[in-house]
Amino acid sequence: MTTQIQNICSYLQKKSRILFLTTSNRWAGDKEKPKSTLLAEALAARIGKKKVTVLNVPALKIFHCEGNISRADGNNCGVQNAVLKDQLKNPSGFHRCWASINNKDDDLWKITKELFQSDCVIFFGSVRWGQMNAYYQTLIERLSWIENRFSTLKEKNIVGSIDAGIIVVGQNWRGKEVVRTQRKVLQFYGFNVPSTLCWNWQYTNDLDDESLQSYQKAGYIFQREVLDRLRNMKVHNNKK
Repeated sequence: MTTQIQNICSYLQKKSRILFLTTSNRWAGDKEKPKSTLLAEALAARIGKKKVTVLNVPALKIFHCEGNISRADGNNCGVQNAVLKDQLKNPSGFHRCWASINNKDDDLWKITKELFQSDCVIFFGSVRWGQMNAYYQTLIERLSWIENRFSTLKEKNIVGSIDAGIIVVGQNWRGKEVVRTQRKVLQFYGFNVPSTLCWNWQYTNDLDDESLQSYQKAGYIFQREVLDRLRNMKVHNNKK
């Protein structure tokens, strides 16, 4: 884990404008933050808050994907008629999503506006029942038009110059598999997805360990193995 943290810090130090998207959640009245969110904030502090923007996805109103890719009359996702006509929300002109048009209070633009101004984006989240959490899945489905524009509509890849990564935190099941799947998803979308930006932390590989003691220890071990090491390590900028 120390090597992974060292490598990602060295890699991100070379980037100019970085977007961290945290997708795990707690009850709105709970002061506790998810482990993956704590990791994102600690990493942002290490890299420099002037370079990193952290957006908490569960705090935004993101409507569900409308499934326009698989309409009976054909694929209608990301077409030119679906462009969000708002200079404030869509200064790049890239944002094309019917759900953003059909739901005036949709907040997806707050993510894409920052995304298209960044040279690197990392998704942080939690593994729940062997998959990424529901907030991440809602977000990634709503970004389908990014992939659809160049794969089906044969337009320019609008994220080809953006590095992307996926960092997930889980308890005891399928962390590596989730990272492998979501890395492939990001590659399908057209991002450059280096392995350095894709990894997981999992407390145990014993999928049958559901004891209270195990869950209680996980937070302490995560703090010691990840957060404390990140905050205390010396990071050298590798210029290779």
